[in-house]
Amino acid sequence: MTVSIDVQVVFPRKLAAVRRAVAPGEVGSAWGPAVNKVWTFIRSQPGLWSGGHNVFVYHQSNEPGARIPCDFGVEVTRTFETAGEVYATETPSGEAVIGVHRGPYDRLSEAYTLIEEWMAVNGRESAGHSWEIYGDPTPDPAQAETTIVCLLE
Repeated sequence: MTVSIDVQVVFPRKLAAVRRAVAPGEVGSAWGPAVNKVWTFIRSQPGLWSGGHNVFVYHQSNEPGARIPCDFGVEVTRTFETAGEVYATETPSGEAVIGVHRGPYDRLSEAYTLIEEWMAVNGRESAGHSWEIYGDPTPDPAQAETTIVCLLE
């Protein structure tokens, strides 16, 4: 696993998403059914998708152990009317610390640890929103690329 860390100003990304309130540690079992609903919707809307990636947005709570509102989404080209659970949203904008994780998904927590260490060393705090942008699928988990974005205060 390798992780590169950078600070950038990020701009909103349009998403089609399904929101779930997920207990810590349960993202792995929640994202699949939610994203399947998004992809089913996207396939029924010509021109809504043009190669965008899966993006999972986390809205942190200040309460220890609280369920985390998560938007399990896919980048899209435009906004649209809500259809069932699928709604139009976007990622936040502002200054963010970005970590690019290269390696298997089960090691993403290591990238988050490096980001948290960077924030502590640099005296920065999270604004309570983070998201993961998943790269193109690859048969080799060691080649998977996930961009982790943590909005800064």
